[in-house]
Amino acid sequence: MEVGPVEYVVIAFPGNRFRGEIAPELQNLVASGTVRILDLTFIKKDEDGSVSYVELDALDPTEASVFDDIDGEVGGLFSEEDLELIAEGLVPNSSAAVLVWEDTWAAPISRAIRNAGGELVAHERIPAPVVEQALEAAA
Repeated sequence: MEVGPVEYVVIAFPGNRFRGEIAPELQNLVASGTVRILDLTFIKKDEDGSVSYVELDALDPTEASVFDDIDGEVGGLFSEEDLELIAEGLVPNSSAAVLVWEDTWAAPISRAIRNAGGELVAHERIPAPVVEQALEAAA
């Protein structure tokens, strides 16, 4: 099976303001074959610092309905230790969506690199604000 690079993201929502606007964009990425969702977990940190974790398949059906059209193999890839570490970084009264996705668009180039005897030795993501600042400075 050809697999592209796999990434994870943590998207924090101060004040527990997750409303589901991200779901349609995730659906578009999956439908276009750009990514494949491998895991999606939610973390909630109450004002008193207590933390709860909810996998997508364990969400209340009303809350989960915004993700109904996202086709993906969502499975328990995060360990309890992973989630605890992420939760430590959240401020009280906030929540986070934690996603793992495969960059399916990159699978063919990954195969081509391997077939050519190449090895990917570095891969970094540069945050959009850093790129925007660099472009503004260069202009």
